[in-house]
Amino acid sequence: MLSLSWFFGGAPDAGWTAYVPLSSRDYAGIGLDFYVLGLQISGFGTLISGINFIVTMITMRAPGMTLLRMPLFCWTSFITSMLIVFGFTPLAAGLALLMLDRMFDGQFFLAAAGGNAVIWPHIFWIFGHPEVYILVLPAFGMISEIIPVFSKKRLFGYTAMVFATIVIGFLGFMVWVHHMFTLNLGPITNSIFAILTMLIGVPTGIKIFNWLFTMWGGKLRFTTAMLCASSFVPTFVLGGVTGIMLAMSPVTHLYHDTYFVVAHFHYIILGGIVLGLLGATYYWYPKMFGHCLNETLGKWMFWIFYIGFHLTFFIQHILGLIGMPRRVNVYLADQGWDGMNLISSIGAFMQGVAIILLLINVIYSAKKRPNHPVDDPWDGRALEWATHTPVPEYNFAQVPQVRSLDPLFYEKIHGDGKMKPTEPLGDIHMPNGSFLPFMIALGSFIAGFGLIMKHMDAWINPYIVVVLGLLVMFGSMAVRSWKEDHGYHITKENVEAMEREALADERNR
Repeated sequence: MLSLSWFFGGAPDAGWTAYVPLSSRDYAGIGLDFYVLGLQISGFGTLISGINFIVTMITMRAPGMTLLRMPLFCWTSFITSMLIVFGFTPLAAGLALLMLDRMFDGQFFLAAAGGNAVIWPHIFWIFGHPEVYILVLPAFGMISEIIPVFSKKRLFGYTAMVFATIVIGFLGFMVWVHHMFTLNLGPITNSIFAILTMLIGVPTGIKIFNWLFTMWGGKLRFTTAMLCASSFVPTFVLGGVTGIMLAMSPVTHLYHDTYFVVAHFHYIILGGIVLGLLGATYYWYPKMFGHCLNETLGKWMFWIFYIGFHLTFFIQHILGLIGMPRRVNVYLADQGWDGMNLISSIGAFMQGVAIILLLINVIYSAKKRPNHPVDDPWDGRALEWATHTPVPEYNFAQVPQVRSLDPLFYEKIHGDGKMKPTEPLGDIHMPNGSFLPFMIALGSFIAGFGLIMKHMDAWINPYIVVVLGLLVMFGSMAVRSWKEDHGYHITKENVEAMEREALADERNR
């Protein structure tokens, strides 16, 4: 729905934060209606997904996998899901108020009618700052899975890492006002939120040092995945240091609307999250597709991306400190910014070349893939490396017993390298696929588009479209709720046949 705005009146034109009154009907066109309803619909989907992840991790862990034996990637995903549940709820409420303002003259944010425009930035940033951790915590988990494998060591300070993750999630909801220091909320308010913002550096620092201590004394293998993971650490530290600088409320007035903030943001989002995602791509690619990506191309990709990233964004700190404003697409030629912006642009092109190299690597590696897939190319430590490749739809023929934080590594040292089953081989219950979630999404899309049609020259009454969409959405929900779906079973004989085939394939490698 967000993308449709390009074809029905232009893109949203009030910035990604959609501050009022800039996002009101008087200043923003129909593109912002697509923004509001598109975010609302996708937000509901994200909220439901977050609940799903929470319930899954609480109720469906393998026997022996206590909470303090759960992989750190699962822990970060769990806390991320909690942030989604508590962060997307106020966003949904705020978007509903903005929708009522724009479509039904609600006047919640109009000062002349008794509303308050400052409510919107509070609502937005109560969601917006936890959103940063919704993005970065999974990357923390990925890094925490990659570094121990390529350091040949157990993750240092696992328990401290778990509690640091919890503290980061908790404090993430208590710092939103640092985005609003220039709103003149008063010295006491600014001081409290400045201190809370700086406190987040403590659990984050615990994570940084634990990653460093994991690598310290380890037998390091600098594969592409490890290069991305290890380079994540200094890059994120640089982003964190500038974050502490921005937490100082008196100084924020000087560089709040400068490129210094742009540089800080991208050191966290791009230098932190994207490096984590690139490392995870190379790390888990063999398990997903049965073959590794080419390491030579991968290392070229990494170095071009990493150098290009720092060329692009490090220099933007300097541009911000000498006064280059953000949110301005043109500037006078005699400001002394041209050379640094050129360097920044060259770095951006280098990052683009790196991503093209990644795509070339995917195609090249697929053509050069071996005849037999590889189960455990990295000598992994976690459960996923104990499955066959390609992974059967049932994952494990028998539910494994978890006896350590690194269950597969434990079995390699103390057993035969195979996970021990907790049940006899038998039929495996599987859930059926369903078309109903798509119908629920389609119904919400139709209803949302109907609301937008209220401000378009439509040939049909928009409320008819809204009602039709709601009928499809709630009707699909009703069918999903009332229909008994017991799933299906993969018989013991079929499981045995698939396991024999997988084992024969392993012996032939």
